[in-house]
Amino acid sequence: MNSKILVTGANGQLGNEIRRLCKNFPGLEFIFTDVDMLDITNPDAVSVFMEASKPAIVVNCAAYTNVDGAEDNIKMARKVNALAPQVLAAACAMQNAFLIHISTDYVFDGESNIPYVEDDVTNPISVYGSSKLEGEEKIKTVFDDYLIIRTSWMYSEYGHNFMRTILSLGREKDKIEVVNDQFGSPTYARDLANCIIDIIIKSILNPQAYLPGIYHYANQGSCSWYEFAREIFKIAGITNCEIVPVTSDKYPAKAKRPKFTVLDTSKVRESFGIGIPNWRDSLKECLSSIIE
Repeated sequence: MNSKILVTGANGQLGNEIRRLCKNFPGLEFIFTDVDMLDITNPDAVSVFMEASKPAIVVNCAAYTNVDGAEDNIKMARKVNALAPQVLAAACAMQNAFLIHISTDYVFDGESNIPYVEDDVTNPISVYGSSKLEGEEKIKTVFDDYLIIRTSWMYSEYGHNFMRTILSLGREKDKIEVVNDQFGSPTYARDLANCIIDIIIKSILNPQAYLPGIYHYANQGSCSWYEFAREIFKIAGITNCEIVPVTSDKYPAKAKRPKFTVLDTSKVRESFGIGIPNWRDSLKECLSSIIE
C-alpha cells in the first residue's frame, strides 16, 4: 500500500505544522518540498519529481499570500495560486495520485451575514482572492480526484501572521489600533494540519472514504480582528498596551478585504467525523507553546 505523501510549500505555516506532526505517524512517508527544491509552476520539473517519488497523495500548501502585494504582482500571484495547482493536478492525474489543495475564504466578497457554505456563490474582491479561485477552477478542469480545503485567518508559531504581529506590537507599543468591522474565524494551522492528516489516514485505510470536492475548515466561533487582538493580549498577559477599535476606512489598503468570511464547517465535520476546536481554545494552545 502506497503511503507516500508529498507536501509542497513545506516552509510555510501549514507545511511546518504538518512536518511537526508527521513524526507521530510512522506509518506514513512524508516528502517535504519548497520552492528551493521543487518549482511547482514548472510542469516538467513537477512531472520528473512525481515520476521519481510516486506519491499517493499531494498536499499543496504553497501560495502567494501577500494580499496587498498581489495587487501589484498579479502575474506572480496567478503563477503561484492558479498555474501551480493546475500543474500539480495534471501531474497527479498522470500518477493516479490524489490532490489536497488549500484555498481561502477570500474567494467570497464578504457581503453575507451568515457563514458561507461550500456551494455559495464566489465573488472575490481582490487579486489574491481571484487568483486563489482561479486555482480551484483549474484543478476542477484537470481531474476529479481532488479535495480543496478553504480556510481563514490562519496563524501559527511560524512565519508572518496576525497573531505574531500583534504579540510584537503589544510588547513594543503603548497603544495600537485594530479594525473592528471585519469578521472571520481565526484558524490555528496545527488544527488544520491535524485535519488533513486525519483525512489522509482514513482515506488510506479505506479508499472508499475519499469524498472529493470542496470543504471549509476553520476553528469554531468567529470574531473581529479587534476581538482577536484583545484575546491575544489577554492570554499572553499583555497589559501595558491599549487596543483601540477602528473602522476599516481608517486604514485604507491597496486590496479590498471582505467584511465577513465566517465559514460553515458542517460538511468537513460530518463527512470525515472530524472535531474542530473553538478558536479561543486553539489560540490559548498556540500561545502557550510560544510562551514556554
